[in-house]
Amino acid sequence: MGFLDKLFGKNKATEEPKLTEEKLNIGIILGSTREGRVSPQVGEWVKGIADQHGNANYEIVDIKDYDLPFLGVADAPGIAKWNEKLASLDGFVFIVQEYNHSMTGALKNAFDLAREAWNNKSAGIVSYGSTGGARAAEHVRGVCGELMIADVRTHPTLSLFTDFENGTDFKPQDLHLDNVKLMLSQVESWAKALKTVR
Repeated sequence: MGFLDKLFGKNKATEEPKLTEEKLNIGIILGSTREGRVSPQVGEWVKGIADQHGNANYEIVDIKDYDLPFLGVADAPGIAKWNEKLASLDGFVFIVQEYNHSMTGALKNAFDLAREAWNNKSAGIVSYGSTGGARAAEHVRGVCGELMIADVRTHPTLSLFTDFENGTDFKPQDLHLDNVKLMLSQVESWAKALKTVR
């Protein structure tokens, strides 16, 4: 016990116990809904790495499970469920595919069908395509900025030519592992910081 503690009568026995910090919840969002998609393979790979090396609860969030209508076409129960799921998360990892130099229509629509549920949360991007999905990822970053999602710098990019066999069987090169771990660490750090804003 230090001099000031003795003077003011503070000691470990009278201090309030510290509360255990709750783990963050991070959703790995599959950005494609088409038949024959490979995003589930990529999402499970990221989740496997996250479960071993991350310090948060990670779960796959498949847009396809919510049966979302196109924005403005109709209201549907899936929209409320989608917003509830997003609201329960502290951050995201977007699995992004490149179509015609941009993200899929399904992912853009999923962004557009929520607003506040996205705000003040962090995100990482894992993209794939003929050029690693880089052009689609840059479009995702623009949308993230508008929705007040803080996207992190580290961005694993997967090539259809070197990380997939026949364009369908996902076999990532080992060189991506460190990038994914660093991205997850950044997502977790920012998610923790942004939780104080919410």
